[in-house]
Amino acid sequence: MERKPEDTGRIIRELYETLLSVYGPQGWWPLRSGKHNIVFTEGGYHPGVSVKLSLNEQFEISAGAVLTQNTAWNNAASAIDALLTAGMLSAEAVAAAEHEKLAGLIRSSGYFNQKAERLKILADYYIRKRGEIPERAELLRLKGIGPETADSILLYAWDIPVFVIDAYTRRLLSKITADESFQRMKYEDVRYVFEHSLAESVGIYQEYHALVVIHCKTFCRKVPFCKGCPLVSICKYREK
Repeated sequence: MERKPEDTGRIIRELYETLLSVYGPQGWWPLRSGKHNIVFTEGGYHPGVSVKLSLNEQFEISAGAVLTQNTAWNNAASAIDALLTAGMLSAEAVAAAEHEKLAGLIRSSGYFNQKAERLKILADYYIRKRGEIPERAELLRLKGIGPETADSILLYAWDIPVFVIDAYTRRLLSKITADESFQRMKYEDVRYVFEHSLAESVGIYQEYHALVVIHCKTFCRKVPFCKGCPLVSICKYREK
């Protein structure tokens, strides 16, 4: 029987409620610095609490979205720590830095020469914007900024309600529905499915993305580890 769009919407909403009840609020995006006396933990920095971010904190999140491309978050976090220790965790400092020094500081994130170039382009863009909210189309025109990175910047740094789609999201949705087409769909099409299944809410979008990440790291891996998974009762993959 063909699955109807409303069925997918119901599954997406049920999935969120189940994940939230199991793991609790995650409070992403994890910051390494700032006026909120934030120290990174796996549980995030402000679970369930809204905070007003400074421009430097917004740039830190944006830089983190670039640094975590094609690597684990811990590697990106080490690079951010190195920038923080060197007093270079701001758009102005990154824009003024010599390429070699910047690349050396972010070496732990991998592809460090490429990412140093992208960070400097992003920093120049932030300086030109002078604190204005970035435009998605403008971000996508920046070298090395794709839809996932742009949406991460908008959602977490600027509280713009866009749902972030990553490999974890595609994997979990394809398993939970037993529909592998979600792995092949265009980014914007998968984002449409989530955004039209949920109430437009920055808080829900932030928490949902973070919950999907922690669940996929724990259970829904490339080779699923189903023993003890809290989603077994609603997961179609288990019925195959």
